[in-house]
Amino acid sequence: MSNFNKQTGSSTEKAGISSPEITNASAISQIKNKRRQQPSVEELISGILSENRTALSRAITLVESTNPEHAEKANEVIKGCLPEANKSIRIGVTGVPGVGKSTFIEAFGKHLTTFGKKVAVLAVDPSSSLSHGSILGDKTRMEELVKDENAFIRPSASGETLGGVARKTRESIILCEAAGFDTIIIETVGVGQSETAVHNMVDFFLLLKISGAGDELQGIKRGIMEMADAIVINKADGDNIKKANLAKAEFNRALHLFPSKKSSWQPKVTTCSAITKDGISEVWKTISQYFEMTHENGFFKTKRKEQNQFWMMETIEEKLKSDFYSQPEIIAELEKIKKAVQNNEISPFAAAHLLLDKYKKI
Repeated sequence: MSNFNKQTGSSTEKAGISSPEITNASAISQIKNKRRQQPSVEELISGILSENRTALSRAITLVESTNPEHAEKANEVIKGCLPEANKSIRIGVTGVPGVGKSTFIEAFGKHLTTFGKKVAVLAVDPSSSLSHGSILGDKTRMEELVKDENAFIRPSASGETLGGVARKTRESIILCEAAGFDTIIIETVGVGQSETAVHNMVDFFLLLKISGAGDELQGIKRGIMEMADAIVINKADGDNIKKANLAKAEFNRALHLFPSKKSSWQPKVTTCSAITKDGISEVWKTISQYFEMTHENGFFKTKRKEQNQFWMMETIEEKLKSDFYSQPEIIAELEKIKKAVQNNEISPFAAAHLLLDKYKKI
């Protein structure tokens, strides 16, 4: 209880009367202890295989963690889920910012869930090179799909990873497959022609484009166009339908200039509107034709094997790089060498060899 002092304009508390505790100390302790409790490897694997979304989310968080203590546990979870993985189709969706990737994926995902497909969307958001922060707003943009019981959306930050994918997207795919999702969609940050990483983890690579934005000229260039299995002209609605059809014709002509794919598949160009849903079913029809053909000619299995080998090599390189920069001797020497390079006391190449020789002796 307190009295108000008119002269000082402040209140004073009466002696002998203390403010009641708003929160019970025991309750706080229980909450903290609960937060500290982490599910075991067995609990996570069991939860994922029983299609528990919470277990799946916690496992992906564990996999994405940069804490060295979590790496071993994450590997055990992946190992336990691996026998139940590789039973999905993996679709990569890319395109420049503003092309409508999230809106398209929501419309496409809803179309798939209507006939019983279980869809997992691994959306990668760009990280700031300055603050290293990321908005992770894909769940907000896919407000209908996020409520669908047959869909799971997981946004992740790209961090410093090149290629428009998160550092651990490959492992997240395995976890989603083990959780019963038969269609995995990976939305990249849309970094233009640096999409090799996502191309090497999906079965079908879909490139979204829009008409009337100078994008037609990009179709004549190689780069990302050679990786695309289909090009979809989005926002083909209203007054934009005519422009979209013209863009479709331009891209079709451009695709015929490229050499044949190893899959023997001829990439197709379609138009759609993620808003009106027109053309969405045709996109799925194209993807289905691709999978039917590549299963018949054996390319599907061959590509999966090549991708597994690629990601083994990528993991080795990542591990070596991480181990190199975490060595105390390297950390101590690196700053000195940097200054020497800046002052032209040693060449960058000689400095690199010096550090690598030191690392070999550790």
